[in-house]
Amino acid sequence: MGKYVMLNEYSCQIPANRIGFEGNGGPFSLMQLKVIQEVITLIIFTVFTTIFFKGETLHWNHLAAFVCLIAAVYFVFMK
Repeated sequence: MGKYVMLNEYSCQIPANRIGFEGNGGPFSLMQLKVIQEVITLIIFTVFTTIFFKGETLHWNHLAAFVCLIAAVYFVFMK
């Protein structure tokens, strides 16, 4: 099941990176695209894990890591 989620996610990322890159007329730099990609991947993985693996729960350190991801997005988009 996880392989299908990964394949779907990967097939969406490649065209999005090509379209979104500022060198191809998009609004994002390569660094911004990479941070967006990682945040989306980790959010999808977290949702997938909590839904399909009932024994896994979120702890305080997971929430702290999510706050760090939000900070990373803020800093990479800061001009």
